[in-house]
Amino acid sequence: MQYAREAPITTHTSPHHEPAGPRRPSAGRPRARVRREFLRALGGLAIGPVHAAGSVLCRAELRAAVARDLATAATPSEPEPIALPDRPLRLFLSCAEPSGETHAVALVRELMNTATAWGAPAPVLTGLGGERLAAAGVRTVGDPVARAAMGGDALRSVGFYRALLERAVEAMDAERVDACIPVDSPALHVPLAHLAHGSSIPVVHHVTPQYWGWAPWRVAGYRRAVDLALTILPFEPAWFARHGVRSAHVGHPQVDALAGVEAPGWGEDSGRTSLVLLPGSRRGVLERNLPFFLRVLQRVRDTGLDPEVVLPLAKEELAPALAGIDPSARIRVSREPLHAELARARVALSVSGTVLLDLLHHRIPTSVVYPARNGLQRRLQGCILTVPWFASPNLLAGREILPETTHHDGEPANEVAAGLVRWLTDAEAHAAVRRDLDLAAERLGPPGAARRAAAHVLRAAVGVLPEPPRRP
Repeated sequence: MQYAREAPITTHTSPHHEPAGPRRPSAGRPRARVRREFLRALGGLAIGPVHAAGSVLCRAELRAAVARDLATAATPSEPEPIALPDRPLRLFLSCAEPSGETHAVALVRELMNTATAWGAPAPVLTGLGGERLAAAGVRTVGDPVARAAMGGDALRSVGFYRALLERAVEAMDAERVDACIPVDSPALHVPLAHLAHGSSIPVVHHVTPQYWGWAPWRVAGYRRAVDLALTILPFEPAWFARHGVRSAHVGHPQVDALAGVEAPGWGEDSGRTSLVLLPGSRRGVLERNLPFFLRVLQRVRDTGLDPEVVLPLAKEELAPALAGIDPSARIRVSREPLHAELARARVALSVSGTVLLDLLHHRIPTSVVYPARNGLQRRLQGCILTVPWFASPNLLAGREILPETTHHDGEPANEVAAGLVRWLTDAEAHAAVRRDLDLAAERLGPPGAARRAAAHVLRAAVGVLPEPPRRP
């Protein structure tokens, strides 16, 4: 959904250009402001169970509304160029984990390109991020990406993230930035957005949170914290508009990443024969999924089939978690690039996540699984989710084209194996799924998400935003 009209917003003053409006004084010292924000966030967590109970009671109504949103399909459009100041805009970017950093690095590149194309100096960039963001030209004042890669207890990380937010507030105030651009990771970035508003800094959030699938009550705080939400899935603009959030649809960043990846065709001689296993790219997730994946594989082989089985090694540090695989399982652990293996894959067994878009790019029929920590979590998932499916190709297609399973303690391995066997032996069933995957891929839209996002950021930095949505 795009809005034809535009509305100016009040921006903060700067020593470098004429202000568009008065700058509110900051709400206090960074440490005190962050402390208040932590208390606000903790209060939200404390009443979260009450909101969750309410969502369960209203589950039918919530799911019906989301189903209507899923039937919509926004198309990304190119924002119009505007005149920018003759001095460099000052922007604060933040990413909190590796995939978000990938999107942030792409955004940095397009911010530079777009500013130049619009006849303005390259922006001055400060932010939170890892080595890749720093290498892209951002002066980083903290690194949450390394912390995310290490994992660890959330409670023991509170002090780290509080200090991180304090440094971010200090940097934004000292730089008198024109806009704050958090990327993904709402757990860190919604508090950061609230803090930016304490200094009247416009906030453009790239890669919106999936509140449409879980915890929809959190959108109220999000609406207060974010001036512009950049959506990446075609049904998200309708959902956010319904909740009063100003948004612009830019398309999915993964489409940009896949634009140069060749996907061989599906002719009879295509040579796609393997079963690819994708149990997770983080060690904890991989270790929870691997026993179930091995059980499914054994059920497939119990039918007499013996496909080549490949497990791509996403990161070398995951190798120890795979060391215990029995050689009799006959699994080839591949250190080749992921897409080299996907180009040879006929079917896949995969966790839910961004990797499903890689599989979608190759039109690979996939059985999607999600690990539950215990039986109770497995039973509760159906009550808590406000969407009928959790796999992105199903959400894109508006129906279940890929089977989804939540597993715990080996259940239901037989059902998952039966689906894989069917695709391995029934050419028509296999082709039917590929046709449905074509539809899902088409709804993702064209590449160019980072370019469109950069244009929206630059426009917001000088006070130009789409018209607010009209809530029904």
